[in-house]
Amino acid sequence: MTIYFYSTREQYGCFSNFSYHGFELDSLYWYTSEHYFQAQKFIGTPDLEEIRLAKTPKDAARMGRDRKRPLRADWEQVKDDIMRKAVLRKFEIHTDIREILLSTGDEEIVENSPIDFYWGCGANGSGKNMLGIILMEVREILHERSQQ
Repeated sequence: MTIYFYSTREQYGCFSNFSYHGFELDSLYWYTSEHYFQAQKFIGTPDLEEIRLAKTPKDAARMGRDRKRPLRADWEQVKDDIMRKAVLRKFEIHTDIREILLSTGDEEIVENSPIDFYWGCGANGSGKNMLGIILMEVREILHERSQQ
């Protein structure tokens, strides 16, 4: 059975980057994995701190997508690894949601985003579902660690 998630208010809402499961990473505290991900687009600029302190993950996303801000040149090459790093940290820190992720066994996980064809499955299901893939990779890492 495929596990779909999108809204933080749904059963698997903790899988969303908008879920309020903060963590420390790179010597800074991040309210959500969305805050971390969006801020990483602007390493070495004041924009990073502005996005880190955004009131909501929706605000952080809006700010990170604002192309008036100088996007780092290597973003397309590093964005998947940055997402993986944030998602792994989030589930390492929070035992409650780690257990939820591990409880999905080997089921496929899909971000059911109607608008995102890269991180989600898109409106017609043809998207890459990279966030779902990363969640499944993180699940495998955490499962392997729990067996040691």
